[in-house]
Amino acid sequence: MGKKQNTDNDQIQHEIRVQQKFSTAGAIGRAGSGLLKGESPVSLQDQAINALTRWIDQQTPDPSGALKSILRRKIRGNELLVANHLQHPLNVLRELINSILASDYALEEFVRQVDVRWGELYQERPLFQQAGQAAKPADEYTHKSVRQDLTLLRKKLQESV
Repeated sequence: MGKKQNTDNDQIQHEIRVQQKFSTAGAIGRAGSGLLKGESPVSLQDQAINALTRWIDQQTPDPSGALKSILRRKIRGNELLVANHLQHPLNVLRELINSILASDYALEEFVRQVDVRWGELYQERPLFQQAGQAAKPADEYTHKSVRQDLTLLRKKLQESV
């Protein structure tokens, strides 16, 4: 009975194709109709990046958005790290935060990038804190405040495991 159904289906498909006008789109659709059966059209890499960006957006208290933006940019720009953690994407963010907090220089550079992004978003001159100097009172992203934000994020990551 299964063989008869296949033959009937083939005949029906043949009749439909005979009556249809040929188009390149139709040919491509027929040729690739079974390519993604059971698979997501979104790669595992993109799924992991999307999950990370959603987590950052939901868990990061950042009213201006510059800190979130730079974290997302660093994740998108580090394909190898993401590829190594496809099964546990939050480990990407954990490693990224740990590397930023590992040295004062890395933190200062990260804060500089966040300040630049803030300036781009608000079309204003960013307030750069120099190493060893006190932050300006109006500076939203200081070395101390970003360190606290990243430490809080790292703690949230540990709690979510």
